[in-house]
Formats: sequence, C-alpha cells, structure tokens
Amino acid sequence: MATQRDYYEILGVSKNANPEELKKAYRTKARKHHPDVDKSPGAETKFKEINEAYQVLSDSQKKAAYDQFGHAAFAPGGGFGGAQPGGGFRTYTWSSSPGDFNFDFGGFADPFDIFEMVFGERSPFGRQARLSRYVINLDFMEAVHGVEKQIEIEGKRQKIKIPAGVDDGSEIRFSNFILVCQVSPNPKFKRRGYDIISENEISFAQAALGTVAEIETIDGPVKIRIPSGTQSGTQIRLRGKGVRRVSGHGQGDHYVIIRIHVPSRISREQKRLLEEFEKS
Repeated sequence: MATQRDYYEILGVSKNANPEELKKAYRTKARKHHPDVDKSPGAETKFKEINEAYQVLSDSQKKAAYDQFGHAAFAPGGGFGGAQPGGGFRTYTWSSSPGDFNFDFGGFADPFDIFEMVFGERSPFGRQARLSRYVINLDFMEAVHGVEKQIEIEGKRQKIKIPAGVDDGSEIRFSNFILVCQVSPNPKFKRRGYDIISENEISFAQAALGTVAEIETIDGPVKIRIPSGTQSGTQIRLRGKGVRRVSGHGQGDHYVIIRIHVPSRISREQKRLLEEFEKS
C-alpha cells in the first residue's frame, strides 16, 4: 500500500460523497499533482496516493471494506489481495518523452486516461484515441430506459441501440466511432448517479394525519403511504425504482422529498378551525 493517509482526506471529500463527486475530486487532484505539471518535491508520491485513494473509494466493495476496517482491510489477509488495494491489477510504466523519468502508476490508472485529464485531450496513442466522436442528443427518458436511434455517420444511415442507464456525458463505443450522450433535463426528476430524486407536495392536514399519495416514477405511478407527523423535507426511499445500471445488473432507488404546502390565503372558517387547533 502506497499510503496510510485517510483516502477521503487525500481526495478532499466527505464520507458521504457520491460517485460523481468522487470522480470530480479525483480528476481535479490528479490534474493538479501530475508529475508533468507539478514540479514540486513529492509530486510523484502525491499522485500515487490520489490514484490509490480513488481506486478504493470508486469501488463499492472496496469502499465498504475501507469504511469498516480502514487500511487494515488491504493488509495481508485482509481479503483484498494483500497490501495493495488494487491487488491483481496491471502496472503501467510510462515516460512522457525520451530522457524523462519513468512513472509507476501503481496498477491503478491507465496512462491514456491520465493524459486526457492532464492535457485536456485524448492520448495520441491507442485505438480509442483514433476513433471519431459524435454527440447524440437524448431526452431524459430515452437515456433512462434506452432507445434505438436512426443516425447518419459520415454519410451512412444506420440504427444504433443506446443502452438503458446512460447519463449526460456517457460515451458509447461502436466499431469505428464513439457517441457522446447529451441528455436534456427533466422537469419532474433529477438524477444522482443511478438514483432518482423527485418532490411531492402534500397539505398540512395530510402531513399531520398521514395519507396515501400517488408518486410518479420513471416506470410509472406507484402509491406510497406517508405516515402521520411527516415533516417537510422528509425523504422516502422507493427501493429499486431508480435507473437501471448500464451493466444490466441492478437498479438505483427513487427518493421522494416531501414538501408541505402552506396556503397563502384561507377562508374565515379555515382560520377559525386553525385557531381552535392552535389553542388545543
């Protein structure tokens, strides 16, 4: 293991950081401390630490083990291949130009990906770098559920299948080109990874007494019971009602945020009843 420092501290994120926040923090740190950019002493060590931290925290199983046992999870006998969190991964040694130092990426990051992060463009090496890129526009539901599209690439019309679960910025590689997904927002739903977030408004009386509400999900309406005494801002989790994973294995959750509607104008009778309620 390259470091005993706290992985969350290395990336500058909280333990509740979601995958997008982890990835953003990793890219920012890796770009800043890449040895071709950061010439200060210890840059190489920092860069290794950043890669190591991200490879653990971006893997759900490794992250769970680290959260429970810390670095001991990756010690010999810890269950993850010994002292190296990425036990079993390949190790790349890359030189930026003749005469420069060789840098060991510790088995965590492909140098082509690092090239893109540091220099803002695809590596000039490797097959994927030579593939043409095209943007495809998708609405929110097309991205969530998958869709078949008729497109024209280099004068040729063809049908392509977009898998369920892609997100804004997702890249899909075909035999001779790459499609970059551009997904339009949805007025009802927000997306957080594979989870869906929506809001549902209820009255003060419904919040106090409890009610059954019909909630719109990406797969259609479902009825949920809202318990009595529910406070505004309460989140109700609908397990498995989120976005299907691109891999086809599993599905995210849907979180409903309850908002309590307070009317701006009420009748005399309503005011009288509320005053009686307040006195009681």
